[in-house]
Amino acid sequence: MAIDMTIDGGVALITINRPEVHNAMDAEHYDLLSRAWMRVRDEPEIRAAVITGAGDKSFCAGADLRTYTTQPQPLDQMWLTQRELLLNRGLEVWKPIIAAVNGYCLGGGSTLLFATDVRIASENATFAITEVKRGLVPGNGGTQRVLSQLPYPIAMEWLLTGDQMDAQTALSWGLINRVVPLAEVVPAAMAVARKIAANAPLAVQAAKELAIRASDMDLHTGLRWEQMTNRLLQTSSDVHEGAAAFKAKRSPNFKGN
Repeated sequence: MAIDMTIDGGVALITINRPEVHNAMDAEHYDLLSRAWMRVRDEPEIRAAVITGAGDKSFCAGADLRTYTTQPQPLDQMWLTQRELLLNRGLEVWKPIIAAVNGYCLGGGSTLLFATDVRIASENATFAITEVKRGLVPGNGGTQRVLSQLPYPIAMEWLLTGDQMDAQTALSWGLINRVVPLAEVVPAAMAVARKIAANAPLAVQAAKELAIRASDMDLHTGLRWEQMTNRLLQTSSDVHEGAAAFKAKRSPNFKGN
């Protein structure tokens, strides 16, 4: 498989393994990536995931221009809206996703980045949404998320010019969390994922969902949903384990139930 996945200590590591084409994606590999995200969503032993690219040059260069963008699908497939959903195109995954950006993050790579929760980038990382240079618009959430990721004038210039942004510039605008040497990017992302995975998994997923849905709710509704969610979580065994661990001054052993 060219979408590799390993699970260790509650953390799934997903690797786009096509370094010969800068980890660009065609239809087959988008389907494989969709299946990987569904595993993250559905398998209870997975509490967080890290996504990266194989090699030391590219995270993901987006859609493969040779085989994907120039071959449109049959028109009737436009209405198969639940087919092969991706993290950045409609698939709801409330487990936290950490991006380990190890080089080029272009086109669909950047729109994938937009749908992750924490982003660690290597010093050689380069970011761009270049679709306007190819006669297209950034799909899978590119135009829909860019204004929530960056200040308006920065986002619009980046979107409409297709220019590239280096890692330090992306860091200065808050697009990524931090920059590390290339050799440390996956270990740093895994460390964040393991720290998250050690927390109460139901609470982590609820917190992510509430934060994301907040943009679609007024404040009073959001506050009510927080209250209702906490009331629900108070029935879980994890709440009792958290209290017992705190009292005993030990690390909690959360079960996610």
